[in-house]
Amino acid sequence: MHIAIIGAGISGLMTALELAEQGCFVDIFDQQQAGQAASWAGGGILSPMYPWRYAPEVNQLAQFGKPLYQMWNEKLYPITGIDFQIHDTGMLIFDQDDFDIGLSYAAKFNEPMQQSEYLNQNQLNQINPRVSAKFREAIYFPHLSNVRNPRLLQSLISYLKQHPLVRFFEHSPIENLIIQKHKIKGLQSEDGHQHFADHVVLTSGAWTKHWEEQLQLNIPVRPIQGQMLLFKTPENWLPTMCMNQVMYLIPRQDGHIVCGSSMADCGFNTTVDDQTQQDILTACLEMVPELAQFPIVKRWAGLRPSSPHGIPYIGAIPEVENLWANFGHFRNGLCMGAGSAQLLRQLILEQPTCVEPNAYSPTQLQKQLLVVE
Repeated sequence: MHIAIIGAGISGLMTALELAEQGCFVDIFDQQQAGQAASWAGGGILSPMYPWRYAPEVNQLAQFGKPLYQMWNEKLYPITGIDFQIHDTGMLIFDQDDFDIGLSYAAKFNEPMQQSEYLNQNQLNQINPRVSAKFREAIYFPHLSNVRNPRLLQSLISYLKQHPLVRFFEHSPIENLIIQKHKIKGLQSEDGHQHFADHVVLTSGAWTKHWEEQLQLNIPVRPIQGQMLLFKTPENWLPTMCMNQVMYLIPRQDGHIVCGSSMADCGFNTTVDDQTQQDILTACLEMVPELAQFPIVKRWAGLRPSSPHGIPYIGAIPEVENLWANFGHFRNGLCMGAGSAQLLRQLILEQPTCVEPNAYSPTQLQKQLLVVE
């Protein structure tokens, strides 16, 4: 089976990995260099932030993130030499309004990875002495981790580029789907070349609305900008992830600390602005004031593929028998990415599925009249 994937972010790369490892021939197309958009820009927390604020369908797929990335890292690391750096830091949440629901969430929804405990100020200081004295209590999630997403992407790309069943077409935007009798016959790239495959997968993230007109579907996915900044501290300086009022600190093993994040509906703009950066900095220094003594080494913005309720579309596109969706993950593309790709592989290859797939079905897209050539 020959499969073409449009979009080489985490969803496209993980989908390619799942399918190639099952013996499928895979072509991966991206309008720029692979792994350079939202997947690179995110924080890499292997859990939805405040999971009780998300739909069950989001949390269901997110549960697969950590174990699947651990499995793939064990397989790929000896070949690529690039460690995903899954960092078992745990997370502190300081939002008092979330304490009760956060403490009961793991038992209520049978998610042991979300097990948490209440900490008073003495206990909090023992677990993370860097936290500001203004925080006198917290809830602590000891089993939560983060993945260093740029390294995850580098390892996936390195592995797939040497895979005998995989071809990359970077800087090769796909302009049109060649549709005949409700079936994709091929793809046409911007340079006029045509490419052919048995199945086509759309993993084009925030750019997915590009296909709306040709498919005559309403695709409610649009870019939402998120800005970040990066500190460099000594190795293992900050013991845990920290979160307050949707702002977070994510420590990496080498002392880098990712700080974020903002939300702005401003189209495909990836320019950082002073006010947003200052807001992120203020929120992060409120949690850990000592960060002010360390340098900020990078600032950036990415574009999340927003969708209603943050539930991705995974499965067969209506009225086109060999076109598939894996897009619309909004803020949780990294933590849902591994589970989403596994589910899509199971659907394409008609295998038993890891979750009930109907909740993610693209048949929910408001169907209009499909134009058939």
